[in-house]
Amino acid sequence: MSILSKYILKKYLINFIIVLISLELFFVGIDYLQNFKNIPASANLQLLYILYNSFFTLTLALPLSIVFGWIVTLVLFIKNNEFVAFNALGATRKNIFMPVVIVSISLLITLIFLQMTPLAYSYEQKRKILNDEYFSNTKSDIFLKYNEYYVYFQKLLPLEKKAENIHIYKIKGDNLVETIIGEKAYFQNDKWYVVDVKVINKPENIDINNSKLDVRYEKFLHTLEGFKPKILDNVYESKSDFSIMDAVSALILLKDQGMNTQKIRTILYNQLIIPFFVIPILILVYSFASLNSRFFNMAKFVSFSIFGTLIVWGFFFLVFRLTSSGTVIPEISMLLTMFIWVIFSIYFYNKKINS
Repeated sequence: MSILSKYILKKYLINFIIVLISLELFFVGIDYLQNFKNIPASANLQLLYILYNSFFTLTLALPLSIVFGWIVTLVLFIKNNEFVAFNALGATRKNIFMPVVIVSISLLITLIFLQMTPLAYSYEQKRKILNDEYFSNTKSDIFLKYNEYYVYFQKLLPLEKKAENIHIYKIKGDNLVETIIGEKAYFQNDKWYVVDVKVINKPENIDINNSKLDVRYEKFLHTLEGFKPKILDNVYESKSDFSIMDAVSALILLKDQGMNTQKIRTILYNQLIIPFFVIPILILVYSFASLNSRFFNMAKFVSFSIFGTLIVWGFFFLVFRLTSSGTVIPEISMLLTMFIWVIFSIYFYNKKINS
C-alpha cells in the first residue's frame, strides 16, 4: 500500500468512526428516551437493551456512515486543496477512491459476518425486554408440513427447546391414516423427540363390521429433522428476523418440503446483497467532487450528496418492505433492482468523468 493510500484511509477512517459513533448515539439515545417508561428497572436488562439496540442500529448506521464519512473526507480534501497535491504527485482518480471502496467492502463483509451470529436477533431481543418477555418466550399453535406428515405444536418454548401438546397427522392421498399424539417434545441431535406417544392407525380398507382403530403406545419417536426451535419460531412469525445461518437452513428445509421460501429469500438478499448499494454511491459522490474549492459550491455538493444517499437508502428499504409482504418476487424487486443500480452508477460515473 502506498503512502498516499495510507494517508487517505487514515483520514477516511477517522471521519467514518466519528460519523458512526454520532449516528449510533443519536439513534440509540432517541429510542431509549422514547421507550424509557417501558424499559425494566433492572440495570442488567437496561444494559442488554442498549447493547441489542446498538447492534440493530449498526445494521442501519454502518452503510450510511460509510457514505457520510466519505463525504466529510472529500469536503476536507477540497477545502484544504489536497486534491491538487494528489494530482501533482501523479495520483489517478482510482488511486484516490479505490482504497476507500476496498475498506468499505471489508466493513460491509464484517457486518454480514456479524449477522451470522445470534446478534442478528437483536431487534427481537430488544422487543422482548420492552414487553417483559426476555426470560419467557413462548409461541402457540404452530402447524407445518414435514414430508408426508402434518405437525401441530400447541405450545413452543424456543429457549428451552421443547414443545407441548403435539399432534402429528399422516396423510395418504386424501385420507388421514395415522394420528400421533404426545404431551411433550424435546429438540436433541437435530431432531424433535416426542415422548409418551399415543399412535392411532386407521385401516386402509374400512369395513363396517370388522374395521377398528389400531391404538398403541410408544415411549418416544422423532420427527422434523433439522427444524431448529429458532427456525420454527421465526418461519411463522410475520415480523421476525433470521440470522444468515438460520435463514440458509430454513431455506433448504422449506424448499425440500415444497413450501414457500419467498420470505427467507428476501431476508437473505437484504442481508447479503443490499448493503452493497453504498459502493456505487461512493463512486458517484466522488465524480461530483472538484479539485479545488475556488469555484466549487461546497454547500450544494454536501446537500445533494446527503439527500441523494438518503433517497437511495430509503428506496431500497421500501423495496425490502414491499418484498417482505409477498407482493413482489425478491429476485425481481431486489436483485434486478440492485443490478440496474450498479449499471446505472457505472454509466453515470463514466459519463461524468469523460465530460
